[in-house]
Amino acid sequence: MPVIEVHLLEGYQPDDRRRLSESLTDAVRLVVPAPPEAVTIMLHEMPSDNYYRGRVTRTPAPALPDPCQVVEAFLSHLGERDLVGAQAHLANNVVMQFPNAPPMHTLDEIIEWSKPRYRSIAKQIQGTEAFQSAGDETVVFCRGTLSGEWPDGSSFDNVRFVDRFELINGKIIRQDVWNDLAEARTSA
Repeated sequence: MPVIEVHLLEGYQPDDRRRLSESLTDAVRLVVPAPPEAVTIMLHEMPSDNYYRGRVTRTPAPALPDPCQVVEAFLSHLGERDLVGAQAHLANNVVMQFPNAPPMHTLDEIIEWSKPRYRSIAKQIQGTEAFQSAGDETVVFCRGTLSGEWPDGSSFDNVRFVDRFELINGKIIRQDVWNDLAEARTSA
């Protein structure tokens, strides 16, 4: 029964502390074969005036946004064709890689590339999972199915997809897309 104690400066919201505790529980379970209910996380909060580093009191850094929510919001904005809203989730140096396409860096490039492939498309998300890489990137996998219309107006649905995102400081820096659209198009 692993017990993790964390000393944390006051100032993080309850949802931030919950996300931290869930992430620590999951990290322990990558190594220790324990069910979630056997992992204990204790957060000890202290006022910032009781914490000194370099002879100076410190305040906590703001919590990063939930990476799964960032990805889901980005995809929701894209689905609504709200390009301004979608762009707000992208880093300036973003790279987006779609099947059989060169790397793209703007939403306009994606729209132009997709025009001969389909008239409309929607993602039905079945799940998102996030984890921290060994570097600065947070990785999010998003999986589900696609539906929409081919350029000739006929419809498609239930086409599998997996998107892999990398985020730094709450912004998407990379998106890799895998799906079965080509196979669905061949059989249509």
